Amino acid sequence: MYRNLRGRPGAVLAAAAVAQFVVALDMSVVNVALPAIRLALGFTPLGLSWVVHIYALTLGGLLLLGGRAGDLYGRRRLFTLGLAVFGLCSLAGGLAQAPWQLVAARAGQGLGAAAAAPAALAMLTATFPEGPRRTRALGVWSAVNAAGGALGVLAGGLLTQYAGWRWVMLINLPIVAAALALVHAGVPADAPPTRREAPDMLGAVLATGGIGLLVFGVVRTDTVGWGSPATLVALAASAVLLAAFVVTESRAAAPLLRLGLLRSRWVAGANVLVFLAAAGQFTAFYFVSLYLQQVLDMGAAATGAAFLPFSVGLVAGTVAATRITSSRSPRAALVPGALLAAAGLAWFSTIEPDGGFLTDVLGPSVLTSIGTGLVLAPVAAAATTGITPREAGMASGVFNSSRQLGGCIGLAVLATVAAHRTGTATDPAALNDGYALGLAVTAALFLLAAAVAVAVLPRHRAVPTTPQTATPTPTPAENQLEGTPS
Repeated sequence: MYRNLRGRPGAVLAAAAVAQFVVALDMSVVNVALPAIRLALGFTPLGLSWVVHIYALTLGGLLLLGGRAGDLYGRRRLFTLGLAVFGLCSLAGGLAQAPWQLVAARAGQGLGAAAAAPAALAMLTATFPEGPRRTRALGVWSAVNAAGGALGVLAGGLLTQYAGWRWVMLINLPIVAAALALVHAGVPADAPPTRREAPDMLGAVLATGGIGLLVFGVVRTDTVGWGSPATLVALAASAVLLAAFVVTESRAAAPLLRLGLLRSRWVAGANVLVFLAAAGQFTAFYFVSLYLQQVLDMGAAATGAAFLPFSVGLVAGTVAATRITSSRSPRAALVPGALLAAAGLAWFSTIEPDGGFLTDVLGPSVLTSIGTGLVLAPVAAAATTGITPREAGMASGVFNSSRQLGGCIGLAVLATVAAHRTGTATDPAALNDGYALGLAVTAALFLLAAAVAVAVLPRHRAVPTTPQTATPTPTPAENQLEGTPS
Protein backbone atom coordinates (compact mmCIF):
# COMPACT_ATOMS: atom_id res chain seq x y z
CA MET A 1 0.00 0.00 0.00
CA TYR A 2 1.34 3.46 -0.89
CA ARG A 3 0.61 6.90 0.41
CA ASN A 4 -1.89 9.07 -1.39
CA LEU A 5 -0.26 11.87 -3.41
CA ARG A 6 -2.22 14.45 -1.45
CA GLY A 7 -0.43 13.54 1.78
CA ARG A 8 1.31 16.91 2.27
CA PRO A 9 -0.19 19.44 -0.15
CA GLY A 10 1.82 22.32 1.30
CA ALA A 11 5.11 20.60 0.54
CA VAL A 12 3.97 19.71 -2.98
CA LEU A 13 3.03 23.36 -3.60
CA ALA A 14 6.29 24.65 -2.14
CA ALA A 15 8.42 22.23 -4.19
CA ALA A 16 6.56 23.03 -7.42
CA ALA A 17 6.73 26.77 -6.79
CA VAL A 18 10.45 26.81 -5.99
CA ALA A 19 11.21 24.69 -9.06
CA GLN A 20 9.15 26.93 -11.32
CA PHE A 21 10.84 29.98 -9.83
CA VAL A 22 14.31 28.75 -10.79
CA VAL A 23 13.17 27.77 -14.30
CA ALA A 24 11.62 31.22 -14.85
CA LEU A 25 14.64 32.94 -13.29
CA ASP A 26 17.01 31.14 -15.62
CA MET A 27 15.12 32.35 -18.69
CA SER A 28 15.95 35.99 -17.92
CA VAL A 29 18.91 36.11 -15.53
CA VAL A 30 21.48 35.27 -18.22
CA ASN A 31 20.41 38.00 -20.66
CA VAL A 32 21.88 40.88 -18.66
CA ALA A 33 25.18 39.02 -18.30
CA LEU A 34 25.70 38.34 -22.02
CA PRO A 35 28.22 41.18 -22.64
CA ALA A 36 30.35 40.02 -19.70
CA ILE A 37 30.12 36.39 -20.86
CA ARG A 38 31.29 37.36 -24.33
CA LEU A 39 34.37 39.14 -22.99
CA ALA A 40 35.24 36.40 -20.50
CA LEU A 41 34.94 33.35 -22.78
CA GLY A 42 35.67 34.89 -26.17
CA PHE A 43 32.31 34.29 -27.86
CA THR A 44 31.69 35.53 -31.38
CA PRO A 45 28.51 37.62 -31.76
CA LEU A 46 26.72 34.72 -33.49
CA GLY A 47 28.00 32.20 -30.95
CA LEU A 48 26.88 34.35 -28.05
CA SER A 49 23.26 34.22 -29.22
CA TRP A 50 23.30 30.45 -28.69
CA VAL A 51 23.72 30.93 -24.94
CA VAL A 52 20.07 32.04 -25.03
CA HIS A 53 18.83 30.13 -28.08
CA ILE A 54 19.95 26.63 -27.06
CA TYR A 55 18.02 26.86 -23.79
CA ALA A 56 14.87 27.92 -25.63
CA LEU A 57 15.42 25.17 -28.21
CA THR A 58 15.78 22.25 -25.80
CA LEU A 59 13.11 23.51 -23.40
CA GLY A 60 10.54 24.25 -26.10
CA GLY A 61 11.23 21.06 -28.03
CA LEU A 62 10.97 18.67 -25.07
CA LEU A 63 8.16 20.09 -22.90
CA LEU A 64 5.42 18.01 -24.51
CA LEU A 65 7.46 14.84 -24.12
CA GLY A 66 8.32 15.78 -20.54
CA GLY A 67 4.67 16.25 -19.64
CA ARG A 68 3.60 12.86 -20.97
CA ALA A 69 6.64 11.10 -19.49
CA GLY A 70 5.50 12.24 -16.06
CA ASP A 71 2.12 10.55 -16.60
CA LEU A 72 3.79 7.32 -17.67
CA TYR A 73 6.77 7.00 -15.34
CA GLY A 74 5.80 8.99 -12.26
CA ARG A 75 5.72 12.74 -11.81
CA ARG A 76 7.88 12.80 -8.68
CA ARG A 77 10.56 10.73 -10.43
CA LEU A 78 10.64 13.01 -13.45
CA PHE A 79 10.48 16.14 -11.32
CA THR A 80 13.44 15.02 -9.20
CA LEU A 81 15.45 13.88 -12.22
CA GLY A 82 14.78 17.11 -14.09
CA LEU A 83 15.82 19.24 -11.12
CA ALA A 84 19.01 17.23 -10.64
CA VAL A 85 19.97 17.60 -14.30
CA PHE A 86 19.17 21.31 -14.18
CA GLY A 87 21.31 21.82 -11.08
CA LEU A 88 24.31 19.84 -12.38
CA CYS A 89 24.23 21.71 -15.68
CA SER A 90 24.02 25.04 -13.83
CA LEU A 91 27.19 24.05 -11.98
CA ALA A 92 28.84 23.07 -15.26
CA GLY A 93 27.85 26.40 -16.80
CA GLY A 94 29.23 28.34 -13.87
CA LEU A 95 32.56 26.54 -14.23
CA ALA A 96 32.71 26.75 -18.06
CA GLN A 97 36.07 27.71 -19.52
CA ALA A 98 35.16 27.70 -23.23
CA PRO A 99 32.14 28.78 -25.29
CA TRP A 100 31.10 25.24 -26.21
CA GLN A 101 31.07 24.22 -22.56
CA LEU A 102 28.63 26.98 -21.61
CA VAL A 103 26.38 26.26 -24.61
CA ALA A 104 26.32 22.55 -23.73
CA ALA A 105 25.47 23.40 -20.12
CA ARG A 106 22.61 25.63 -21.25
CA ALA A 107 21.27 22.79 -23.43
CA GLY A 108 21.33 20.52 -20.39
CA GLN A 109 19.49 23.15 -18.34
CA GLY A 110 16.75 23.23 -20.97
CA LEU A 111 16.51 19.43 -20.87
CA GLY A 112 16.16 19.42 -17.09
CA ALA A 113 13.60 22.23 -17.13
CA ALA A 114 11.54 20.41 -19.78
CA ALA A 115 11.22 17.48 -17.38
CA ALA A 116 10.68 19.43 -14.15
CA ALA A 117 8.28 22.20 -15.26
CA PRO A 118 5.36 20.10 -16.58
CA ALA A 119 5.83 17.56 -13.77
CA ALA A 120 5.52 20.39 -11.23
CA LEU A 121 2.26 21.67 -12.72
CA ALA A 122 0.90 18.12 -13.03
CA MET A 123 1.70 17.42 -9.37
CA LEU A 124 -0.27 20.51 -8.40
CA THR A 125 -3.34 19.68 -10.48
CA ALA A 126 -3.28 16.10 -9.18
CA THR A 127 -2.77 17.12 -5.55
CA PHE A 128 -5.37 19.88 -5.32
CA PRO A 129 -8.95 19.06 -6.36
CA GLU A 130 -10.55 21.30 -8.94
CA GLY A 131 -12.12 24.33 -7.30
CA PRO A 132 -10.99 27.01 -4.85
CA ARG A 133 -8.08 24.99 -3.42
CA ARG A 134 -6.57 24.37 -6.84
CA THR A 135 -7.17 27.98 -7.83
CA ARG A 136 -5.26 29.20 -4.77
CA ALA A 137 -2.42 26.74 -5.36
CA LEU A 138 -2.09 27.71 -9.02
CA GLY A 139 -2.24 31.36 -7.98
CA VAL A 140 0.83 30.86 -5.78
CA TRP A 141 2.58 28.89 -8.53
CA SER A 142 1.80 31.58 -11.12
CA ALA A 143 2.92 34.40 -8.84
CA VAL A 144 6.24 32.70 -8.15
CA ASN A 145 6.69 31.94 -11.85
CA ALA A 146 6.03 35.54 -12.84
CA ALA A 147 8.25 36.89 -10.06
CA GLY A 148 11.08 34.59 -11.14
CA GLY A 149 11.06 36.02 -14.66
CA ALA A 150 10.96 39.61 -13.45
CA LEU A 151 13.50 39.16 -10.66
CA GLY A 152 15.84 37.44 -13.10
CA VAL A 153 16.55 40.83 -14.66
CA LEU A 154 17.36 42.30 -11.23
CA ALA A 155 19.46 39.32 -10.17
CA GLY A 156 21.31 39.26 -13.48
CA GLY A 157 22.25 42.91 -13.18
CA LEU A 158 23.37 42.75 -9.55
CA LEU A 159 25.27 39.48 -9.89
CA THR A 160 27.04 40.53 -13.09
CA GLN A 161 28.09 43.89 -11.69
CA TYR A 162 29.08 42.87 -8.17
CA ALA A 163 29.85 39.10 -8.17
CA GLY A 164 30.74 38.16 -11.74
CA TRP A 165 28.85 36.54 -14.59
CA ARG A 166 29.42 32.98 -13.35
CA TRP A 167 26.99 33.60 -10.51
CA VAL A 168 24.06 33.97 -12.90
CA MET A 169 24.50 30.19 -13.31
CA LEU A 170 25.65 29.25 -9.82
CA ILE A 171 22.73 31.06 -8.15
CA ASN A 172 20.54 28.18 -9.31
CA LEU A 173 22.28 25.65 -7.07
CA PRO A 174 20.86 26.64 -3.65
CA ILE A 175 17.39 27.08 -5.18
CA VAL A 176 17.50 23.61 -6.74
CA ALA A 177 18.76 22.17 -3.45
CA ALA A 178 15.82 23.76 -1.62
CA ALA A 179 13.33 22.29 -4.11
CA LEU A 180 14.86 18.81 -3.81
CA ALA A 181 14.72 19.06 -0.01
CA LEU A 182 11.03 19.93 -0.21
CA VAL A 183 10.41 16.95 -2.48
CA HIS A 184 12.12 14.66 0.02
CA ALA A 185 10.19 16.18 2.92
CA GLY A 186 6.66 16.09 1.62
CA VAL A 187 6.11 14.63 -1.86
CA PRO A 188 5.42 10.88 -1.61
CA ALA A 189 7.32 8.47 -3.80
CA ASP A 190 5.73 7.11 -6.96
CA ALA A 191 4.39 3.61 -6.68
CA PRO A 192 6.47 0.89 -8.37
CA PRO A 193 5.20 -0.01 -11.83
CA THR A 194 2.62 -2.74 -12.28
CA ARG A 195 2.12 -2.80 -16.03
CA ARG A 196 3.91 -0.16 -18.02
CA GLU A 197 2.21 1.52 -20.94
CA ALA A 198 4.32 1.57 -24.08
CA PRO A 199 5.42 5.15 -24.84
CA ASP A 200 4.47 6.72 -28.16
CA MET A 201 8.04 6.98 -29.43
CA LEU A 202 7.15 7.98 -33.00
CA GLY A 203 4.96 10.79 -31.70
CA ALA A 204 7.72 11.85 -29.31
CA VAL A 205 10.28 12.07 -32.12
CA LEU A 206 7.92 13.98 -34.42
CA ALA A 207 6.78 16.42 -31.72
CA THR A 208 10.27 17.08 -30.42
CA GLY A 209 11.67 17.50 -33.92
CA GLY A 210 8.79 19.66 -35.12
CA ILE A 211 8.73 22.00 -32.13
CA GLY A 212 12.52 22.07 -31.97
CA LEU A 213 12.81 23.10 -35.63
CA LEU A 214 10.10 25.72 -35.14
CA VAL A 215 12.02 27.26 -32.22
CA PHE A 216 15.32 26.90 -34.12
CA GLY A 217 13.94 28.68 -37.18
CA VAL A 218 12.36 31.48 -35.18
CA VAL A 219 15.11 32.28 -32.69
CA ARG A 220 17.79 32.61 -35.41
CA THR A 221 15.88 35.30 -37.29
CA ASP A 222 17.75 37.93 -35.29
CA THR A 223 20.92 36.99 -37.18
CA VAL A 224 19.82 35.44 -40.51
CA GLY A 225 16.43 37.08 -41.14
CA TRP A 226 12.95 35.70 -41.82
CA GLY A 227 13.46 35.35 -45.56
CA SER A 228 16.75 33.46 -45.44
CA PRO A 229 16.93 29.87 -46.81
CA ALA A 230 17.94 28.59 -43.36
CA THR A 231 14.81 30.03 -41.75
CA LEU A 232 12.45 28.93 -44.52
CA VAL A 233 13.83 25.38 -44.58
CA ALA A 234 13.59 25.04 -40.80
CA LEU A 235 10.00 26.32 -40.71
CA ALA A 236 8.94 24.13 -43.65
CA ALA A 237 10.50 21.04 -42.07
CA SER A 238 8.79 21.91 -38.79
CA ALA A 239 5.40 22.14 -40.52
CA VAL A 240 5.91 18.72 -42.13
CA LEU A 241 6.92 17.05 -38.85
CA LEU A 242 4.09 18.63 -36.87
CA ALA A 243 1.54 17.60 -39.52
CA ALA A 244 2.90 14.05 -39.34
CA PHE A 245 2.64 14.27 -35.54
CA VAL A 246 -1.07 15.14 -35.75
CA VAL A 247 -1.72 12.18 -38.08
CA THR A 248 0.26 9.85 -35.81
CA GLU A 249 -1.54 10.95 -32.65
CA SER A 250 -4.93 10.45 -34.26
CA ARG A 251 -4.06 6.76 -34.76
CA ALA A 252 -1.88 5.95 -31.73
CA ALA A 253 -3.29 3.63 -29.04
CA ALA A 254 -1.51 5.57 -26.29
CA PRO A 255 -0.81 9.01 -27.83
CA LEU A 256 1.66 11.55 -26.56
CA LEU A 257 -1.15 14.10 -27.02
CA ARG A 258 -4.75 12.95 -27.17
CA LEU A 259 -6.17 15.25 -29.85
CA GLY A 260 -9.58 15.13 -28.21
CA LEU A 261 -8.08 17.09 -25.35
CA LEU A 262 -7.88 20.12 -27.64
CA ARG A 263 -11.62 19.94 -28.33
CA SER A 264 -12.18 21.23 -24.81
CA ARG A 265 -12.89 24.96 -24.98
CA TRP A 266 -11.07 25.36 -21.66
CA VAL A 267 -7.88 23.68 -22.88
CA ALA A 268 -7.87 25.17 -26.37
CA GLY A 269 -8.81 28.68 -25.24
CA ALA A 270 -6.33 28.75 -22.35
CA ASN A 271 -3.46 27.60 -24.56
CA VAL A 272 -4.15 30.23 -27.21
CA LEU A 273 -4.48 32.82 -24.47
CA VAL A 274 -1.22 31.89 -22.72
CA PHE A 275 0.58 31.91 -26.09
CA LEU A 276 -0.53 35.52 -26.65
CA ALA A 277 0.12 36.59 -23.06
CA ALA A 278 3.61 35.05 -23.02
CA ALA A 279 4.43 36.75 -26.31
CA GLY A 280 3.39 40.07 -24.80
CA GLN A 281 5.11 39.55 -21.44
CA PHE A 282 8.46 38.32 -22.79
CA THR A 283 8.55 41.04 -25.42
CA ALA A 284 7.68 43.78 -22.92
CA PHE A 285 10.56 42.65 -20.66
CA TYR A 286 12.89 42.77 -23.66
CA PHE A 287 11.93 46.22 -24.97
CA VAL A 288 11.73 47.90 -21.58
CA SER A 289 15.13 46.49 -20.61
CA LEU A 290 16.65 47.81 -23.85
CA TYR A 291 14.96 51.18 -23.40
CA LEU A 292 16.42 51.56 -19.92
CA GLN A 293 19.93 50.59 -20.99
CA GLN A 294 20.29 51.90 -24.53
CA VAL A 295 18.06 54.98 -24.45
CA LEU A 296 18.13 56.10 -20.81
CA ASP A 297 21.72 54.83 -20.41
CA MET A 298 21.11 52.98 -17.13
CA GLY A 299 23.59 50.36 -15.90
CA ALA A 300 22.86 46.65 -15.44
CA ALA A 301 22.18 46.90 -11.71
CA ALA A 302 19.97 49.99 -12.08
CA THR A 303 18.04 48.32 -14.88
CA GLY A 304 17.41 45.31 -12.69
CA ALA A 305 16.24 47.52 -9.83
CA ALA A 306 13.84 49.30 -12.20
CA PHE A 307 11.97 46.00 -12.60
CA LEU A 308 11.16 45.74 -8.88
CA PRO A 309 7.80 47.57 -9.23
CA PHE A 310 6.95 45.17 -12.04
CA SER A 311 7.64 42.18 -9.77
CA VAL A 312 5.52 43.63 -6.99
CA GLY A 313 2.67 44.33 -9.40
CA LEU A 314 2.78 40.77 -10.75
CA VAL A 315 2.44 39.33 -7.27
CA ALA A 316 -0.39 41.76 -6.44
CA GLY A 317 -2.20 40.83 -9.64
CA THR A 318 -1.94 37.09 -9.03
CA VAL A 319 -3.18 37.48 -5.44
CA ALA A 320 -6.17 39.48 -6.68
CA ALA A 321 -6.86 36.95 -9.44
CA THR A 322 -6.80 34.09 -6.95
CA ARG A 323 -9.42 35.80 -4.81
CA ILE A 324 -11.59 36.66 -7.81
CA THR A 325 -11.54 33.13 -9.28
CA SER A 326 -11.89 31.20 -6.02
CA SER A 327 -15.65 31.30 -6.51
CA ARG A 328 -15.98 32.47 -10.11
CA SER A 329 -14.90 31.39 -13.58
CA PRO A 330 -11.31 32.22 -14.64
CA ARG A 331 -12.86 34.55 -17.22
CA ALA A 332 -13.73 36.94 -14.42
CA ALA A 333 -10.04 37.78 -13.96
CA LEU A 334 -8.68 36.99 -17.43
CA VAL A 335 -10.71 39.55 -19.35
CA PRO A 336 -10.10 42.61 -17.12
CA GLY A 337 -6.48 41.51 -16.61
CA ALA A 338 -5.76 41.36 -20.35
CA LEU A 339 -7.43 44.74 -20.88
CA LEU A 340 -5.46 46.29 -18.01
CA ALA A 341 -2.17 44.89 -19.38
CA ALA A 342 -3.06 46.23 -22.84
CA ALA A 343 -3.69 49.67 -21.35
CA GLY A 344 -0.35 49.60 -19.52
CA LEU A 345 1.56 48.58 -22.64
CA ALA A 346 -0.20 51.24 -24.71
CA TRP A 347 1.01 53.73 -22.09
CA PHE A 348 4.49 52.22 -22.37
CA SER A 349 4.44 52.84 -26.13
CA THR A 350 4.55 56.61 -25.43
CA ILE A 351 8.16 56.42 -24.14
CA GLU A 352 10.41 59.34 -25.08
CA PRO A 353 14.18 59.51 -25.75
CA ASP A 354 14.57 62.16 -23.05
CA GLY A 355 12.26 60.40 -20.62
CA GLY A 356 13.01 58.96 -17.21
CA PHE A 357 12.06 56.14 -14.87
CA LEU A 358 9.46 58.11 -12.93
CA THR A 359 7.82 59.68 -15.98
CA ASP A 360 7.99 56.86 -18.57
CA VAL A 361 8.45 53.56 -16.74
CA LEU A 362 6.99 53.45 -13.23
CA GLY A 363 3.31 54.10 -14.02
CA PRO A 364 2.98 51.75 -17.00
CA SER A 365 5.04 49.11 -15.15
CA VAL A 366 2.53 49.00 -12.31
CA LEU A 367 -0.49 48.92 -14.63
CA THR A 368 0.99 46.30 -16.96
CA SER A 369 2.23 44.05 -14.18
CA ILE A 370 -1.06 43.99 -12.26
CA GLY A 371 -2.92 43.17 -15.48
CA THR A 372 -0.41 40.47 -16.40
CA GLY A 373 -0.73 38.95 -12.93
CA LEU A 374 -4.51 38.86 -13.31
CA VAL A 375 -3.98 36.86 -16.51
CA LEU A 376 -1.18 34.48 -15.50
CA ALA A 377 -2.82 33.15 -12.33
CA PRO A 378 -6.18 31.97 -13.76
CA VAL A 379 -4.93 30.88 -17.19
CA ALA A 380 -3.17 27.86 -15.65
CA ALA A 381 -6.39 26.95 -13.84
CA ALA A 382 -8.32 27.33 -17.09
CA ALA A 383 -5.87 25.07 -18.96
CA THR A 384 -6.39 22.26 -16.43
CA THR A 385 -10.16 22.63 -15.97
CA GLY A 386 -11.97 19.39 -16.72
CA ILE A 387 -8.75 17.38 -17.00
CA THR A 388 -8.71 13.88 -15.54
CA PRO A 389 -5.78 12.97 -13.22
CA ARG A 390 -4.33 10.49 -15.73
CA GLU A 391 -3.87 13.29 -18.29
CA ALA A 392 -2.60 16.00 -15.95
CA GLY A 393 0.95 15.70 -17.29
CA MET A 394 -0.23 15.77 -20.88
CA ALA A 395 -2.23 18.95 -20.29
CA SER A 396 0.68 20.51 -18.37
CA GLY A 397 3.11 19.75 -21.20
CA VAL A 398 0.80 21.37 -23.76
CA PHE A 399 0.33 24.43 -21.55
CA ASN A 400 4.06 24.91 -20.90
CA SER A 401 4.81 24.39 -24.61
CA SER A 402 2.28 27.05 -25.58
CA ARG A 403 3.78 29.51 -23.14
CA GLN A 404 7.36 28.83 -24.24
CA LEU A 405 6.51 29.03 -27.93
CA GLY A 406 4.56 32.23 -27.37
CA GLY A 407 7.58 33.83 -25.72
CA CYS A 408 10.03 32.68 -28.41
CA ILE A 409 7.91 33.47 -31.45
CA GLY A 410 6.51 36.71 -30.08
CA LEU A 411 9.92 38.05 -29.18
CA ALA A 412 11.45 37.09 -32.53
CA VAL A 413 8.62 38.62 -34.55
CA LEU A 414 8.38 41.86 -32.59
CA ALA A 415 12.14 42.31 -32.43
CA THR A 416 12.07 42.20 -36.23
CA VAL A 417 9.22 44.75 -36.30
CA ALA A 418 11.18 47.09 -34.03
CA ALA A 419 14.39 46.62 -36.02
CA HIS A 420 12.56 47.42 -39.26
CA ARG A 421 11.33 50.69 -37.76
CA THR A 422 14.80 51.56 -36.42
CA GLY A 423 16.70 50.61 -39.58
CA THR A 424 20.46 51.02 -39.35
CA ALA A 425 20.32 53.99 -36.97
CA THR A 426 21.78 53.54 -33.50
CA ASP A 427 20.99 56.88 -31.89
CA PRO A 428 18.64 56.90 -28.87
CA ALA A 429 15.80 58.60 -30.75
CA ALA A 430 15.71 55.94 -33.48
CA LEU A 431 15.99 53.09 -30.98
CA ASN A 432 13.19 54.65 -28.94
CA ASP A 433 10.89 54.65 -31.99
CA GLY A 434 11.52 50.94 -32.57
CA TYR A 435 10.91 49.98 -28.96
CA ALA A 436 7.76 52.12 -28.80
CA LEU A 437 6.34 50.36 -31.86
CA GLY A 438 7.13 46.96 -30.38
CA LEU A 439 5.39 47.85 -27.14
CA ALA A 440 2.33 49.08 -29.03
CA VAL A 441 2.06 45.71 -30.77
CA THR A 442 2.33 43.89 -27.43
CA ALA A 443 -0.68 45.92 -26.28
CA ALA A 444 -2.59 44.57 -29.29
CA LEU A 445 -1.62 41.02 -28.30
CA PHE A 446 -3.24 41.44 -24.90
CA LEU A 447 -6.35 42.90 -26.51
CA LEU A 448 -6.52 39.79 -28.68
CA ALA A 449 -6.07 37.64 -25.55
CA ALA A 450 -9.07 39.37 -23.96
CA ALA A 451 -11.12 38.64 -27.09
CA VAL A 452 -10.12 34.96 -26.94
CA ALA A 453 -11.17 34.76 -23.28
CA VAL A 454 -14.60 36.22 -24.11
CA ALA A 455 -15.20 34.22 -27.30
CA VAL A 456 -13.75 30.80 -26.43
CA LEU A 457 -13.69 30.18 -22.69
CA PRO A 458 -17.00 28.96 -21.20
CA ARG A 459 -18.79 31.11 -18.66
CA HIS A 460 -18.87 28.32 -16.08
CA ARG A 461 -16.39 25.71 -14.90
CA ALA A 462 -16.42 22.21 -16.35
CA VAL A 463 -16.29 18.88 -14.53
CA PRO A 464 -13.64 16.28 -15.45
CA THR A 465 -14.70 13.96 -18.24
CA THR A 466 -13.20 10.66 -19.25
CA PRO A 467 -11.46 10.38 -22.61
CA GLN A 468 -13.54 9.10 -25.47
CA THR A 469 -10.74 6.82 -26.56
CA ALA A 470 -9.92 3.49 -25.00
CA THR A 471 -8.89 3.84 -21.39
CA PRO A 472 -5.27 2.74 -20.89
CA THR A 473 -4.03 0.79 -17.93
CA PRO A 474 -3.43 3.17 -14.99
CA THR A 475 0.16 4.25 -14.63
CA PRO A 476 2.06 4.21 -11.33
CA ALA A 477 1.32 7.88 -10.70
CA GLU A 478 -2.35 7.35 -11.52
CA ASN A 479 -2.64 4.45 -9.11
CA GLN A 480 -1.23 6.75 -6.46
CA LEU A 481 -3.63 9.54 -7.27
CA GLU A 482 -6.61 7.25 -6.97
CA GLY A 483 -5.32 5.76 -3.71
CA THR A 484 -5.22 2.20 -5.06
CA PRO A 485 -2.74 -0.40 -3.82
CA SER A 486 0.10 -1.43 -6.04
